[in-house]
Amino acid sequence: MLQDQYRQKLRTPEEAVKVVQNGDWVDYTVSLGFPTLLDAALAKRKEELTDVKIRGNLLFGPIQAVECDPEREHFTYNSWHCSAYERKLCDRGLCNYIPMLFRSVVPYYRHFLTVNVAMICVTPMDRHGYFNLSCSTGVAKGILEKADIVIVEINECLPKIYGGFDESIHISEVDYIVEGEHDPLPRFPAAAPTEEDVKIAERIVPHIVDGATLQLGIGAMPNAIGTMLAASDLKDLGMHTELCGDAYVELYETGKLTNRKKAIYRDKGVTGILFGSQKVYDWADENPGIAICPLEYVNAPETIAQMNNMISINSCIAVDLYGQVCAESAGLRHISGTGGQLDYLTGAAQSSGGKAFICMTSSYSDKSGKRRSRILPHFGGDIVTDPRSQAYYLVTEYGAVNLAGRSTWERAELLVSIAHPDFREELIRAAEEQKIWRRSNKR
Repeated sequence: MLQDQYRQKLRTPEEAVKVVQNGDWVDYTVSLGFPTLLDAALAKRKEELTDVKIRGNLLFGPIQAVECDPEREHFTYNSWHCSAYERKLCDRGLCNYIPMLFRSVVPYYRHFLTVNVAMICVTPMDRHGYFNLSCSTGVAKGILEKADIVIVEINECLPKIYGGFDESIHISEVDYIVEGEHDPLPRFPAAAPTEEDVKIAERIVPHIVDGATLQLGIGAMPNAIGTMLAASDLKDLGMHTELCGDAYVELYETGKLTNRKKAIYRDKGVTGILFGSQKVYDWADENPGIAICPLEYVNAPETIAQMNNMISINSCIAVDLYGQVCAESAGLRHISGTGGQLDYLTGAAQSSGGKAFICMTSSYSDKSGKRRSRILPHFGGDIVTDPRSQAYYLVTEYGAVNLAGRSTWERAELLVSIAHPDFREELIRAAEEQKIWRRSNKR
């Protein structure tokens, strides 16, 4: 019976995308759920369609429906959180960002948004009639439930990841099924940490205790922390994170990641989205020690706060002397998105023994080679990701300071202390002009 349903719903990509009409909202879901075959088929219909709006989230591209229509006369692409590829689309005027907190994405769909057609890559159907949503579970099911028409694209390369809930969709909930060959999954091997990354990691690791639960972002610095923890004497660390990458695999392989001390989902590492090297995909595949769950639950501050000694580690682009954090734009140039940073700032701060860290190098070199400070007197167009009222630990290679409960002059003093030495006098002068510097402070 299940195989009969399967055959009845099976279509070529070209047949399946015929359901898309002028003016429709089409959803590509998130990350490795990107339906490459259906996207290519939809792009071929360019001349037949107008005003088709597409939503995606951390897609690695290329998105053919975008690339085929540089004038945006037929397709308009929008992203909840920009990958490096989508950032370049923004630079070209081919992508618009949708502001969000990751925990709120599915509620936005549920209460406010229209989805005419949802397309997603899934694993092959199991004997019970279920398709696993794999690495995209964090938001996928909520989007599919809101869609008028659901098309699943079978990607034979996706790992099957067990979930707490909403990690699969039954064939009875699917309108069309598409098959075809796929390239291997995108791989994102860990970048080598810089000297500054290592110094930042060294500032954070002493704050981590046995049994702590970790949320690590993706990138060289979180991987540096993973490597240090793997070589440390710490034990029984846990994983509760919106995005799982290579750092957790290293911790697991060295016996540091056991999840035994977690207050909820004991013995299981919890995530909502997963991507990284092939090692990550192999580790997650049918691993009973991993539970992939909706971000509506994973990133809820009340969920995060249940973890004792919750350690949240994220990065940012700039901070101003008031403690406002920008993690998604460089001035008005869009870079990434809010993601779950504010979710974890809130939840980790409420955890018993929890600490929330925002990290950055103290300075950077611009395109002309000029060194610039990441700690600014005040923002002038930069998008505020974390309000100053929720600023906790800020970390550079020069130190880690906690802004919680600090007045404006105390914040200025602490932030100057971790700024690059070349900019400290300049920042002090700015703080004096902004009346947030005490005359009694020593330079």
